[in-house]
Amino acid sequence: MDILGPFLITTIAGLSTVLGALVIFFRWREEHIDRFITFCLSLSLAVMIGLSVTELIPESTFVIITNYKLAKGIFACLVTFLIGVILIFWLNKKMKYMNQEDLYKLGLLSMLALILHNLPEGIATFMSSCKDMNLGIKLAIAITLHNIPEGITIAVPIYYATKNKREAIFKTLLSGLTEPLGALLAYLFLSRFITDSFIALILLFVAGIMITLSIQKLFPEALKYKENKYIWIGMGVGVGFILLNYFLL
Repeated sequence: MDILGPFLITTIAGLSTVLGALVIFFRWREEHIDRFITFCLSLSLAVMIGLSVTELIPESTFVIITNYKLAKGIFACLVTFLIGVILIFWLNKKMKYMNQEDLYKLGLLSMLALILHNLPEGIATFMSSCKDMNLGIKLAIAITLHNIPEGITIAVPIYYATKNKREAIFKTLLSGLTEPLGALLAYLFLSRFITDSFIALILLFVAGIMITLSIQKLFPEALKYKENKYIWIGMGVGVGFILLNYFLL
């Protein structure tokens, strides 16, 4: 089996996360920084919720119900989703004791959520590319589109909390590298054991994480800056990314 092409496609899709982090190199006037942060947070929450509602939840639920029948499937979906919700509440509670400001904690939570999201996404991209290279390329383009705002989700809070570009880029890169890591794990260890149901359950778990993170942390943080106009603009752009992603898939 030729793995170089599928692995390269997966790696490029994963590293596109860093493209979103490049926004921290833009120079903004002091009076515009709050607007920029509000826009980025709103864009991020729209992408996270939109991706979960339009892709992760419906597609994963369909797979689980098909494989486990209606009652067991719905129960498995609800339990898996709720585990993701509970995890974010638990992590947020633990992070209250960190001696860091809210933006930094938000960046770390976003990084964790996206690492968990990118790992199965990398597996899916790699496995799809191995079966059909054209399908893999199409999937990778769609992933690239939503990875760019995901990079913003990590880099902007961490940079404006620390003023450290290297740390913001590094943490964004860590998230992106989990996609080729997923591909490597799939090839070396997991290819025999990975099933559609396994990936579907992981993605439902991730959907619970991303929706909870968006509602509990991203939205309240965006409201703090009192730039409501830029909340709507950011959410509108985020919906645009989701629509592009939807039509490409």
